[in-house]
Parts: sequence; C-alpha cells; structure tokens
Amino acid sequence: MEKNEPKYCKEKTPDTLYKIGMFANMNHVTIKTLRYYDDENLLKPKVIDTETNYRYYTLSQMGELHQILALKEMGFRIDEIKAVLNGRSEKDLLKKKRNQLMMQIADLTKLLAKVEQALDAPDKDLTSHVLIKSLPEVIVASMTRRIDSYDDLFVMMPQMGMEMEKLGCECAMPEYCFISYLEPGYKEEHILIEACEAVTELKEDTDKIKFKVIPEVPYAACIFHKGSYKTLSSSYESVLRYIEENGFVINGPIRESHIDGVWNKDSEEEWLTEIQIPVCRAGEENE
Repeated sequence: MEKNEPKYCKEKTPDTLYKIGMFANMNHVTIKTLRYYDDENLLKPKVIDTETNYRYYTLSQMGELHQILALKEMGFRIDEIKAVLNGRSEKDLLKKKRNQLMMQIADLTKLLAKVEQALDAPDKDLTSHVLIKSLPEVIVASMTRRIDSYDDLFVMMPQMGMEMEKLGCECAMPEYCFISYLEPGYKEEHILIEACEAVTELKEDTDKIKFKVIPEVPYAACIFHKGSYKTLSSSYESVLRYIEENGFVINGPIRESHIDGVWNKDSEEEWLTEIQIPVCRAGEENE
C-alpha cells in the first residue's frame, strides 16, 4: 500500500434497497401512501423489479419523503408539493400559506363572534337566526294600497286572490307571497304597502292588479318569525340589530314573506313569516 493511499476501500458501496413494506415501516407511513406518491410522481421508487413489479427504496430517499410529509402536514396540496420538489422556492410557498391561514383565522374569528353572540342571546329556536342570502328575480302580480291597519291585510289578500283567479293567473312554484313596505320607518296606521304574489307569466294590467318583474336582490338579511303578526317587532329588532352590528345598511323595500298563516294554520303559534331586508355595505347603496 502506498504511503498516501487512503486506508478505506476505493469502491463505493451500493445503496441498500428496501422493499416498499419495510421502507413504509421505517418512515411510519402506509404502503398505500407510497404507491400514491409514486402515481403522483412525488416520490418514485429507486428500483422497480421488472419481473415482480416490486418497488425498492433507499435510505437517501427518506429526506425527500420527510419533506413531502412535512409540507402535507402544513396543509399544502399535492400540486404545491410537486412544485417545490421541482424547484419552486419553499419559502415563497410558506409565505403564501401563511397569508391564507391568516385569512382563515380572520374568518373563523368572525364565525366565533357570531356563535358567541348566539349563545349570549335569549333562548330561541334556529329559525330566529339572521341569514344573508339572495332573493331571486320573480314575476309578480301586485296590488298597492294604503291600509288603515295591519288587520286590513286579512281582507285585502283574499280580494287580491279573487282578482287573480278572474285573470287566470297561475301561481309560481315554489309559492312566494310577500308584502313590501313602500315608505321608510315603522307605522301603526295609514301604511302604504304592495302585496305581491309570484306568478308564472306577465298578464295585462288592470285597475286593481299590476304585473311586473322584480329583479334579483343580491343580498338580503332574512329572519324567520314563528307566531302572531303582533309579535313581529321582536324579530324586526333582531334583524335590524344584526344589520347595524355587521356593517350593513338597508338597500330596498322591506318584505314580509307569508309562508304559513290563517289560510292554512288553525293556531297563530304556527304562523310562519320570513322578514327579508335588502342590504348592502355602507357606501354601496343602489350601485
């Protein structure tokens, strides 16, 4: 042996190959996971026996698998992990993920506040919660009147129904009957209202019934009220408080959609009304 010749063997020892089962056990993953990563071109076996189709891995691949598992644990998608393995900056991806998580935290914080608010409120059933939703475009037959009191509705609505029957109106399905209040503010008497019933088609206007298309309302704060119309004020209080506390403003005539009432329920306790208030963010009125 020459004086300066290294004492270790010059020939490199080939990497030990581990069957997929053993490699999975060594890294606390399933065989199914390794096969999936193979199919997705995330971590290919070092060797595949052409006769048996056995997959073999080496110890040097443990680092790649560790990186894949770490990124997956942080919530990265397969395509994002693949981008990192193909050279994309992992730090840039982590910054993007941080921003996404911060936005999710903000959304969850808002959601938590709503849950806390519901817990602090007096005991009510789920129908009493306010929901923001859209109101679809609808064809309606309408009757506009100034009524002396809300009790006049019990006379007005049957009259409207008879007029619609004379005109051969066909009610749309699902049924949608509502009252719109055409003047701002709450009134006990001399109330200007428009009664609307969804129909399947426009017909010729008469001196009593008018037909029109009411456009979609993108956002409406809605709450269900169970019981007599005399107690509607409590539901109005809840939905108006929600509008104010969540940065909305009223952006259109308020509707009361009558779902169940004297026409199909014997008890006032079973009457069901949905209050629908078009809203928008402050400064976006009528855009």
